[in-house]
Amino acid sequence: MTTRRNFLKNTSLCALGGLFATKATNMQAALRNTPAISRTTAAKNLGLQIYSLGGELFENVPVGLKKLKDMGYATIELAGYSPGKVGNVDMMEFKKMADDAGLVILSSHVNPPVHQYTKDNKGQILEFWKQTADDHAKMGVKYLVQPGQPSTRSLEETQYVCEVFNDSGKVIKAAGLPFGYHNHDFEFAKVVPGGTEAKFNRHGKGDAVYDVFLRETDPSLVFFEMDVFWTVMGQNDPVRYLKQYPDRFKLLHIKDSSVLGQSGMMNFETIFNQFYANGNKDYFVELEGMGNGTQFEGVKGCADYLLKSDFVK
Repeated sequence: MTTRRNFLKNTSLCALGGLFATKATNMQAALRNTPAISRTTAAKNLGLQIYSLGGELFENVPVGLKKLKDMGYATIELAGYSPGKVGNVDMMEFKKMADDAGLVILSSHVNPPVHQYTKDNKGQILEFWKQTADDHAKMGVKYLVQPGQPSTRSLEETQYVCEVFNDSGKVIKAAGLPFGYHNHDFEFAKVVPGGTEAKFNRHGKGDAVYDVFLRETDPSLVFFEMDVFWTVMGQNDPVRYLKQYPDRFKLLHIKDSSVLGQSGMMNFETIFNQFYANGNKDYFVELEGMGNGTQFEGVKGCADYLLKSDFVK
């Protein structure tokens, strides 16, 4: 306050201050005329998993990507990879379209071609990841994530999956990318030694598949992308996992039963706060089905919810 009084005593500086005040007024007026979305987006890091759009995006990819940018999204996570392509579009062509729209391709979801992991097909899985990692490294993607759960009917089978995950992580790391795993709800079913089926039983014997994955994968080779909605549907607490394993969860899928914030099922504020406290910032909206309206309308509703939420950075 003293500094300000001294400033006002100086007439020449006071005149200069008037000039600054005029400029500030003009800037405020310009800001009022700027669309609210663009003003808010500059300070936020909204991401979208393009699976959310289904086939709607591929009706016109350049136009669709520009729509996402205009909604407030800054990053995207790919889905629909096949060697050299995203959907039916050449990968590098897709990257150019994203660049032109002002979107960063941060991550990609890819599944290997087999569901049951065995010693006989392990080499096939690793060779698949080698080509996949090379393709994505050329695009400059930061994360490569497997979203599909392999067969995990017993503790032993689940442990072998962890072994393959670790070896896959080595192959992908050699290409300069980290390997991550994305959950659904069935990872919270329990397995027992010699079992023939994973079972949901909160108070029964056995280990949750997800806990085995976290315990028996190498943190330097495998990270996790938590889908917070599916974690809740698996009768578990996303925040507990974020607190227990602060260094393992590098990404989140932010999801609700439909458009974000409309169901009352998800405590997004607490989830975001803990994720940020762990030192992370990258997440992706994922919208499954829409009861009414288009997927584009749904992901805009999700963006609007996040943009107006004070707890989202």
